[in-house]
Amino acid sequence: MVPRTPAPVPASAASAPRVNVLLLAVAGAVAVANIYFPQPLLAAVARGLDVSERTAGAIASAAQIGYALGILLLVPLADSARLRRLTSVLLALTGAALLVAAAAPDVVTLALATLALSTTTVLPQILTPVAAVLAGPGRQGRVVGLVGLGLTLGSTLSRTVSGAVADASGSWRVAYVVAAVATAALLPVLPRRLPERLGSRGDTSYAGLLAGLPRLLAVHRELRISALLGACVFAAFSVFWSVLAFHLAAPPLGYGPGAVGLFGVLTLPAALLSAAAGPLADRYGAPAVNAGGLVCAGLGLAAAGLAPYVPVVLVAGANLLVVGVSSCQVANQARIFGIGRAVAARVNTVFMLATFGGGALGSLAGSWLYGAHGWSAALLAAGACVAVGGLVVVSARPAVPSCVRDVTREAGGIRPRIPQGES
Repeated sequence: MVPRTPAPVPASAASAPRVNVLLLAVAGAVAVANIYFPQPLLAAVARGLDVSERTAGAIASAAQIGYALGILLLVPLADSARLRRLTSVLLALTGAALLVAAAAPDVVTLALATLALSTTTVLPQILTPVAAVLAGPGRQGRVVGLVGLGLTLGSTLSRTVSGAVADASGSWRVAYVVAAVATAALLPVLPRRLPERLGSRGDTSYAGLLAGLPRLLAVHRELRISALLGACVFAAFSVFWSVLAFHLAAPPLGYGPGAVGLFGVLTLPAALLSAAAGPLADRYGAPAVNAGGLVCAGLGLAAAGLAPYVPVVLVAGANLLVVGVSSCQVANQARIFGIGRAVAARVNTVFMLATFGGGALGSLAGSWLYGAHGWSAALLAAGACVAVGGLVVVSARPAVPSCVRDVTREAGGIRPRIPQGES
């Protein structure tokens, strides 16, 4: 038997620091919070800028669209750029855009500032593949799950913090200032703890990195499955959270931004539980975790739709939705990071672009449906997205395993597509 020759390891990776999961999780939480903390403020923004709730809902859509643009245009750079310099620039630009948003005199300025800051606050989608690469084989699912926990906590607790800050200060603008300070606090800490590069520096130009993204999607079946699932579940997630502030503020509930933000604390159990998705995906496979997550998300939406004015039921539904969507996210990323380290940032780009593209559509559709037809119509749309995700899981037959060693995959390259068991 010919002994296996290990795949070459880039010098930058060999000398890379060990993964500091806690730091990456905290940094990811702070960065991803910039996308979600405005959601409980939408009703207050509508009143403060004298616009309709539907117009204020465009802020949530701008955040999702900007995040998708940043994932497309900036995250691929992590496969070849200097990570420390890239991280520092992104943090500085995000902090500046947050301050512009805090001083916005009208909704157009606020929407443009939100688009800008959400474009540059894509650090979580750079840190996740970095963590997976540094962790190495056998620990990727667990590490991705822990970093994903940080992202879940950031997305949920940010709503609590922003709602509390708005209530205490009497102004939604103060929440943007707090976010800017938190983002700036990462500048002297995070870049120094990252490797200089994710992999070896290649000859591929920036245009080449972007041009190769469709080919990754065409070649890798795992990426296609995860991208479609991510779009479905995050569309449902965004529908719910983009209209929740309006639903809670309307009669008969009549709650303020603080109560909306409190949902972040009340969904903390679900966020913590989602950390188990990584080890479960390692043990039972991503499809099983996807299926369980979709069931949880569907049950959560059903509960919120059947008892729309019972706070306890709404909280229970939000918990089920958070744990379901977060578990699907971790399982999807565990699936795609097995493709190869040399393309880790780019496969994450394709996956997250699909995911947040679905989120942007969900926010837009949710705000429109709520304004036109109310809470039930918005939740029905979210449930339809979950149902489509279920069809993807059921119809995605597992590929027939090959007994031939895949040298290209071990080296992190892109292998030609050889259909095995696919129709």
